[in-house]
Amino acid sequence: MSDKMYQPLSLLYRWIQENNELVNKCKQRGGGDALSPDQNKPHLRWCSSEFHKLLKKIQGIPPLADYLQLELTVVYNVCLCSTAQSQFSEAELLLTQATERVLQMTGDAPVASDPPVFWRTVINSVGDTALNPCVLYLLCLQWAIWLSTCQLKIIQECQDELFSVFETLSTGVWDEGRSELREKSSDIPLLVMDPRRLIELLQICTIIAQGAESLSEGRSSEALSGLQTASSLPAPRTLIAYTHLLSGSCLAHMSCPQMALQCYRKALETDSRCVCALYQSMLIYRQLGNTQAEIQGLRLLHSTLMLPFATEPALADTRLLSPSLLLRSQSLSSLLSVPSALSVLHNLALKCVHHGRVSDGVEYYLDLLAVLHSEDQHGVHAEGPPLPSLPELYLQAGAALLMARRPADCMALCDEVITTTLELLPEKVVLAEPEEKCEAETRALCAEGDDRVAMLLWAGAAYLLQGHCHTQLKDWKQAVTHYTRCFNLLVKARFKKGSFQPQIPSADMVGKQGTDLCILQKLKGLSLAGRGISFTQTDQLREALRDLQLSMQAFPECVSAGLWCGEVLWRLGRRWEAAACWEKTWSFTPQFSVE
Repeated sequence: MSDKMYQPLSLLYRWIQENNELVNKCKQRGGGDALSPDQNKPHLRWCSSEFHKLLKKIQGIPPLADYLQLELTVVYNVCLCSTAQSQFSEAELLLTQATERVLQMTGDAPVASDPPVFWRTVINSVGDTALNPCVLYLLCLQWAIWLSTCQLKIIQECQDELFSVFETLSTGVWDEGRSELREKSSDIPLLVMDPRRLIELLQICTIIAQGAESLSEGRSSEALSGLQTASSLPAPRTLIAYTHLLSGSCLAHMSCPQMALQCYRKALETDSRCVCALYQSMLIYRQLGNTQAEIQGLRLLHSTLMLPFATEPALADTRLLSPSLLLRSQSLSSLLSVPSALSVLHNLALKCVHHGRVSDGVEYYLDLLAVLHSEDQHGVHAEGPPLPSLPELYLQAGAALLMARRPADCMALCDEVITTTLELLPEKVVLAEPEEKCEAETRALCAEGDDRVAMLLWAGAAYLLQGHCHTQLKDWKQAVTHYTRCFNLLVKARFKKGSFQPQIPSADMVGKQGTDLCILQKLKGLSLAGRGISFTQTDQLREALRDLQLSMQAFPECVSAGLWCGEVLWRLGRRWEAAACWEKTWSFTPQFSVE
C-alpha cells in the first residue's frame, strides 16, 4: 500500500522538477523574465516543444486536484511560449482544454462559448481553492491573446472579470505565498513569466490600444481620460511615452495645439527614442504656420531618423511577451507611423526653397540625390509617402540650383534628365481626360500612356530650366535655342476628349489645376515667354511680340509674359495697346509667387 501511495507522489514530484528545469533553461538566455523571441526563436520553439511533451504526460491521467495545479501551471508556460510565437489559435485551444478539465474536476457542467459567461463560470467553480490563482493566470493569457489579435470588443465585455484579476494579482498575495514556499521547497512549479508583470503590461497596453481606437473613431475626449490615467502606471518608458504621445494626438484633434506640444515634449523626455513625437510636433508647427519651428523640427527629425536605433523596433523588449506583440492594431500603427529619413529630407529641402532658404535647400537636395545614388539608402523602405520619381527630384534640385545662381550645376542635372527620357519618347503623345483614361483602355496601356506623358513633361521642364540658365548667364542665343527645344517637344502632345480626334491643346481646354494638360500648357507658356524675353534682349521685337502674345494665350496667368509684352508694344510705339496689356496683366491674381 505504501508503494502505491509513493508512486503517484514521486511522479508528481518528478513532473514538477521537469517543469522547473525547463523554466530555468528558458531563462538562461537572460535574467529574470528575459527571453527575447526575436533573437531566440529556435530556443523558444524548443522550450514550447518540451512544455508540450510534459503537458501530454500530465493530461494522460484524470484531473485530480494535486495534479491539476501543476497542469495549469504547465499550460500557462506552454501558452506563453505559443503566444510569444504568435501561435494564438494553438494557445487558445490549450486554454479551452485546460479550463474544461477544471470544470470536469469541480463537477460543473460545460457552459456557452460567450467569453464573459464562460470565464465567470470557471472562476466561480474553483472558488478560493489553490486552483484560483492558476485560473486567474490563464485568464491573463486569454487577455493577452485578445489584445494581440485586436479583439478589443471582447476585452470591453470582460472588463469586470479582468479588473478583478488585476486587483487580485496586483496585491501579490498569491505570489508572495508561492515565493515563500519556493524558498523553502522545490516542490512548487515555477512560471516562465511573473503574472504580476504580465498583468501590468496588459493593463497599459490595453489602455493604449483602446485609446488609439477611440481616437481613430473621433472620440478624443474619451480616449484622453484613460491615457492620462495610464501615464502614471508602472510600465516601461516606451509605453509611458506612448500614453503622452496619444494624449497629444487627442488634444491636437480637440484643437488644443499648445497643450498637444506639451504632451509631445513629455513623450520625448520620457523616451528619447519616441520619434513619432518629433514628427507630430513638426505637424503642429506646420498647422500653426510657424515655418522656422517647422524647419527646425524637420532637421531634428531627419537627424534622429539617421541614428542607428531609429531602425530598431521602438517596442523591442526583453520580456517573453513584448509590447510590440500586444500592440498590433491598425489604428495605433497609423498614429505611430513616421515618414522615412529620405522623405523627411525631401520635405526639408522643399520647405527651405519655398521659404527663401535656397542655399540650405540646395544642400539638402544634393544630400538627397547622393544618398539615392549610394548603396546605403538608410530609411528608404520605411513607412510614409513615397518619394517623387528620380527625374522629378533632379528637376526640383535643378530649379533650386538656378535660384541659388548656380546655372552650370543646374544644366548638368537637366542633361541627365534629357539623356534619360528623350530617347524613349514617341513621335506623338496623347493626353486623355482624367476620368476617361482607364475606361477605354486596359490598366497596362493606361499606365504606359501616363509614363510617356510624364517623360514628355520631364524633358520639356529640363529644356525650360536650361533656357533659364542661359538667360541668367545672358547668353541670349543659347537661351532661344533651349526654349525652342522645349516648345518643339511639347507640341508633340495632343489632347483627346471623349470620342473626338486628338487635337492640339489650348488654354480653354484646361480643367483642374495640377493635371498633365495644365502643366503642359504652363510649360508651353513659360517657354514662349522665355524665348520672347530673349528676343527682346537682342532687339528682335517682332519675334518677341509674337512669342509673348502666344505665351499669354497658352498660359494667361503668366505675369512676366504680360509685362514684357507691354514693354515690347511700348518700344514699338503702340503705347495704348501697351497700357491695356499692363492693366490686363495686373488684373490677374498669380497662383504662384515664383514663376
